[in-house]
Amino acid sequence: MATLLEAARACLDATDVDDKVALTQRYADEFARGELAVPADAPPPDPICMPGRPAKPTLVHPRDLPRRGLGSVHGRAAFIHAIAHIELNAIDLAWDAAYRFRGLPAAFYADWVQVAHDESRHFVLLRDRLRELGYDYGDFDAHNGLWEMTEKTAHDGLARMALVPRVLEARGLDVTPGMIVKLRELGDGATVAILDLILREEVAHVAAGSRWYRWYCAQRGIEPRARFRELLREYAGGYLHGPFNIEARLLAGFDEDELAALEAP
Repeated sequence: MATLLEAARACLDATDVDDKVALTQRYADEFARGELAVPADAPPPDPICMPGRPAKPTLVHPRDLPRRGLGSVHGRAAFIHAIAHIELNAIDLAWDAAYRFRGLPAAFYADWVQVAHDESRHFVLLRDRLRELGYDYGDFDAHNGLWEMTEKTAHDGLARMALVPRVLEARGLDVTPGMIVKLRELGDGATVAILDLILREEVAHVAAGSRWYRWYCAQRGIEPRARFRELLREYAGGYLHGPFNIEARLLAGFDEDELAALEAP
């Protein structure tokens, strides 16, 4: 029987996006059927490295990505491409969590395999929408910010859970509703439907990060709110950019005191 760790590594290493999606969905189904064991005596994970990626898109610094309005088909395609790139990265983020952090409760692995599966569906929906508009994944440049944070937190599951789901991915909870409003005004109901689905499911993904962040804190006797602020200072300039989607963040495991602190000047 293959192990979940071997499956996760195969998904991380896949360079073709179709292969990455197909392997993700296959292994998530096998894991759900109990066909992928999580070995209790696994050796340490391999050092973190860049996951498999196609030749395109070209990765550039975020400041080098042009700003495009949603009013044109080209601008809308660029926006959808950016979201698709985030979802492809999110597949690897989830698999890396399942691969890298060993000896954790079974529910930890179940959560991140489910997240990987969800992200693969999101990527497919967005890529299909891109193709409907006459484009494909790889037609626009992209950046590598999500994976860079994954590398920075590879040494510590607590930092990973705090900073990838609760900082980077949670940003989508804040900005997606505004994008939905703009696209609805432009009559792009097809893209709106995809973003509505992604927004609903991303709440659960951020909630998984919140749950395991607090689990790590409890294991180490750490006060989670104070440590989160410390991690923001260490890794993210000390603060998060608002405005915040309070309702979604509450559903995703932030509490009211935490959100009030984030909103304070």
